[in-house]
Amino acid sequence: MIRLEKITHRYSSPEGGDVVAVENVNLSVAEGKFVALKGPSGCGKSTLLLIAGGLLRPTSGDLEIAGVEPYKLALDERAAFRASRIGFVFQQFHLVPYLDVLDNVLAPSLASGRKDRKRAAALVEQFGLTPRAHHTPSALSTGERQRAAMARALYNKPKVLLADEPTGNLDPENADIVLKQLIAFADQGGAVLMVTHASDASAVADEIITLGHSKD
Repeated sequence: MIRLEKITHRYSSPEGGDVVAVENVNLSVAEGKFVALKGPSGCGKSTLLLIAGGLLRPTSGDLEIAGVEPYKLALDERAAFRASRIGFVFQQFHLVPYLDVLDNVLAPSLASGRKDRKRAAALVEQFGLTPRAHHTPSALSTGERQRAAMARALYNKPKVLLADEPTGNLDPENADIVLKQLIAFADQGGAVLMVTHASDASAVADEIITLGHSKD
């Protein structure tokens, strides 16, 4: 489902010269698998996740997601591919501040063209947010914001979920809810790649990969 081969990414430093963010990384996540990516701060985990999500073209290497090579697509085709096949979950949520929970969950329909309020409402209920459906993010707790972000990520029925420190700001109860949803997504045949520093979060994965080191 996710295949990265010899991925390298360099960027220019303000001081001059290139900085290597990731170098010669090979990584794969099969259908129905949950893989956690670990490593020290600054080792390129989030960069690799952006590359895997079709958001950052690598300097070199090959990438395939759900049978498609996204960086061989035109920009509009790549955007449509991301909208239909990939769900993103970030530590900072990235909810639209002026939309309520229900409309935030519906937001991916702007890219896919498939607006289904019943599906959005079902996801809101699935994450225990029905009483908060018409509240904006500023009125939500941290855990509720992350649950709303998870519901949004699932709206377009993606094949892949990419999660960057999804439990980093959460209390144990909400972290458990998020992790159980990621596990359920993989159990239903999806592929999950999660960046995390948390040992309790990575412990639920099928496989742990430490960036720059051998697999655990």
